[in-house]
Amino acid sequence: MDTKHCAVDGWVDAIPTPGPRGTATFDLIVRPADIDTVDEDAPDTVVTCTSGDPRITHELLTGIQPGDLLRATGTLVQPQTPGEPARLTVDALEVLDTALIPVLRDMVMDRYGYYCVIYNADTDAVPVFTALGQWVGLADNPDAIATLIDIHERVTGGDA
Repeated sequence: MDTKHCAVDGWVDAIPTPGPRGTATFDLIVRPADIDTVDEDAPDTVVTCTSGDPRITHELLTGIQPGDLLRATGTLVQPQTPGEPARLTVDALEVLDTALIPVLRDMVMDRYGYYCVIYNADTDAVPVFTALGQWVGLADNPDAIATLIDIHERVTGGDA
C-alpha cells in the first residue's frame, strides 16, 4: 500500500457527512496544477477525505459547504484498484476560499444543550455528537434522541 503525507487543495463536492465514532467524510475535487497544459476533457481527480479529529469534524459538519476551497493535510493512500478514489486521512484543514453562493442543505443541524444532532430528510436515523464533535451515537428516530443523550450522560458520568 502506497502512502504519503501531503497537502491537497480542492473543492468540496458535497456536504460533508458524519461517520462512525466521531468521524466526518467528504470528497475533494482536485484539478491538476498545470491546468493550462492539460486537455480540456481531462477529468478532475476525486480524493475521499476522512477525519476523526473533533475540531476538524466540528468544522466540517457545521461550517463547510459544497464549493468551498480547502487545503487538507494528512496521509494519502493510493487506491489498490484503478478507478477508485484516493483516500486522505486529514489531520489539518484550512479553508482557502468559501463558495460564492450558499447552498441550500438537505440536512439540518440542531442543538440539544451540549449536543448536536443532524436531521436528514432522507432518513429517520439521527446522528448525535457532542458540541466538540465527539460521537455519541445514532438515534433510530427523532423521538429517541433524548434517550440516547441520557444514556451517554449516565455512561460518562454527566461530563459530556
